[in-house]
Amino acid sequence: MPFVSIRLAGSASREQKAGIVADVTSSLVTRLGKNPAAVQIVIEEVSTENYGAGGVLIVDRDSPAAPKEGDAHAEPSQ
Repeated sequence: MPFVSIRLAGSASREQKAGIVADVTSSLVTRLGKNPAAVQIVIEEVSTENYGAGGVLIVDRDSPAAPKEGDAHAEPSQ
């Protein structure tokens, strides 16, 4: 029985999640010959306040007020 765990930074609509489940299930059926009834998928939505990359919370990185690389006030890249 295939078990797929997907984490998303932020959220998705019910329709988007249903589409992801359908697409991933279809791929496992097509690529691995799995029975669609046996495919288990969990989608976990992680708040962008609880997820960081490059030393910055995603919520801060993606905010309109966040300094962009090359801005006079942005931290230099490592």
